[in-house]
Amino acid sequence: MSQMRIARRYAEALMMAADAEKQMDAVATDLHELEAVFRTSSDFRLFLRSPVIRKEKKVELLQTLFGSRLHAVTNRFLALLAEKGREDALPEIIGEFFRQQDVKLGIVQVDVRAASEITREQTDRIRERFESLTRKTVRVEFSLDRSLRGGFVARVGDTVFDGSVQHQLEELRKRFAETPVN
Repeated sequence: MSQMRIARRYAEALMMAADAEKQMDAVATDLHELEAVFRTSSDFRLFLRSPVIRKEKKVELLQTLFGSRLHAVTNRFLALLAEKGREDALPEIIGEFFRQQDVKLGIVQVDVRAASEITREQTDRIRERFESLTRKTVRVEFSLDRSLRGGFVARVGDTVFDGSVQHQLEELRKRFAETPVN
């Protein structure tokens, strides 16, 4: 089974458990913490991926590391992952959990690559524009892309909105090439 399929199934299960116990916010907070630990600790990553450490030992160590810091739903979920041998999929499961949570809350992620820093006013205009296009709440993530000559490129799911200077010049070139000269 593919890693994304595994992540989707386990994330759905965690969402259902968190929702049933009305602990969605607590579980989301726990997952942010786990994500930070995974990102910053190479020892933790090696521990999760190690085929040498027995499942029982992983469950015990996860309980020792996080038992008092995480909500019961999250602790049970980590134990389930370790028992099923799926703890190495934790980063993908966390990402999928947040994607599913966004869908449930009606939030759309817009990734914007810009040639230069974007002002607060520009950020607000971009957010408003995409909220009117999608009719959903928009979360905008910005990144600098020095390869762009100017403007920005935005991605919403599989759709790309190219407002870069390079794209506009290319469109202008195409129009001139199609227009006959008299």
